[in-house]
Amino acid sequence: MLKHPHIEEVFVFAAKPNRRSNHLLLAFACACAWIAIVSPMAFAQTGAASSPALTMNATPAPAFDVATIRPHAGMLRMGLRYQPDGFTGTVTLYMLVQYAYGTLTEDQITGAPDWVKTDWFDIQAKMSATDFAETQKLSSDESNARRKLMMQALLAERFKLKVHPAIKQLPVYELVLAKSASKLIDSATDTNPKLDRGEDGKPRMGIKVLSVNASIVEGYSMTAWAGFLSQPVCKLGRPVLDKTGLTGTYDFPINWSVYMNDPALQEDEGAIFGALKEVGLQLHPATGPIDTLVIDHIEKPTEN
Repeated sequence: MLKHPHIEEVFVFAAKPNRRSNHLLLAFACACAWIAIVSPMAFAQTGAASSPALTMNATPAPAFDVATIRPHAGMLRMGLRYQPDGFTGTVTLYMLVQYAYGTLTEDQITGAPDWVKTDWFDIQAKMSATDFAETQKLSSDESNARRKLMMQALLAERFKLKVHPAIKQLPVYELVLAKSASKLIDSATDTNPKLDRGEDGKPRMGIKVLSVNASIVEGYSMTAWAGFLSQPVCKLGRPVLDKTGLTGTYDFPINWSVYMNDPALQEDEGAIFGALKEVGLQLHPATGPIDTLVIDHIEKPTEN
């Protein structure tokens, strides 16, 4: 059994699933396992809206003490991996921008040349001992915010990145309550002894992976769940906005084995639509105002 905290950004990129495919849920399960294995720290919910606001830095940012960026020559591409005092991994610049600014879908980043998505780089970035000591004093939310600012500073220094924010009307999914019976359980009253609980006795926010086919979502608000569904790993291709009207936190199962094994039961969009409907939730296509990032200038880095 694997459990990961809320994944704010997961850099596991697979091919976009075709209709009636199960690639989505496989990517989801693999990403949960990947995070549980390689990440020593919590990926915490920031409290941002389901369409995350851009993390823009208006003051001098803290910077990594040492950073190495080189073109990647091999085929193995692991994505961006947390280290206690920085990052390591094999990534595209597009992935780094997604992390640094919190923009999640292709529609939310504009103005980038093609190489930003196609050229891969090996990256290692490390904080100074002083910055690392300061980071250790921060909450998970504060630590993640500080790391984003450090990544912004790195992108500005090494890639000469210049950006500005803009709000655009873009395709979204609205998370709403389905007509089917709800399986959402109020975390405040859930007595399930198998749940992972915090000091306050309430379930910790996270996703417990039981198998490739099934997971248990614990302690999620619908805003946080919509934020999770907006992540690249979920492969929906659109931000998800919470329109359920629910204000509490909830526990619920996500079981897609039946949708994996019987394609006739899958929704055209993919297994996750059927799995959500099973717990009383639906995704409706719509349009809405979404924060986007416009790239004004960017350069390939000099090798070091």
